[in-house]
Amino acid sequence: MLIVIGGLPGTGKTTLARLLAACIDAVHLRVDTIEQAIVRSGLAQHPVGPAGYVIGYALAEEHLRQGLTVIAESVNPLAVTRNSWQGVGTRAAARVVEVEVICSDPDEHQDRVTTRSIDIPDLPLPNWQQVLNRDYEPWDREHIVIDTAGQGPQESLALLLHHLDHPRGR
Repeated sequence: MLIVIGGLPGTGKTTLARLLAACIDAVHLRVDTIEQAIVRSGLAQHPVGPAGYVIGYALAEEHLRQGLTVIAESVNPLAVTRNSWQGVGTRAAARVVEVEVICSDPDEHQDRVTTRSIDIPDLPLPNWQQVLNRDYEPWDREHIVIDTAGQGPQESLALLLHHLDHPRGR
């Protein structure tokens, strides 16, 4: 299975993806990690463009073909990137589940964006205005929405497991 997790910065998608990966023994592919590795290599500077996503697609497909469950986590802001993840699943004959992580409380979301710490060395984090100005297209197909506002990471994980019909979510 390919679980594609997207959402604006500061909504909790990395925390949720990490918890889910540990819970279901899945591979967690984080596009931020890939993009920062490209920058550290000296091949590009931020923003790196589509390179991080293209590498993510290739890695996800390879892992899926090995029979592994993959959690692909990124902002995933555009229909073209969402369609590309769908294509990865189709080529690997894997079920694809799309998850959008949101934080419906603007004050809580702003607080998360402005107080979070860098967990990838030298990764530039967006400020609140950059998050607000981010090009982020609405999702145009069925997907799971996890609203992390007012709840802890374990509560969000339990909700996601329930939506995935995973035994730990029942």
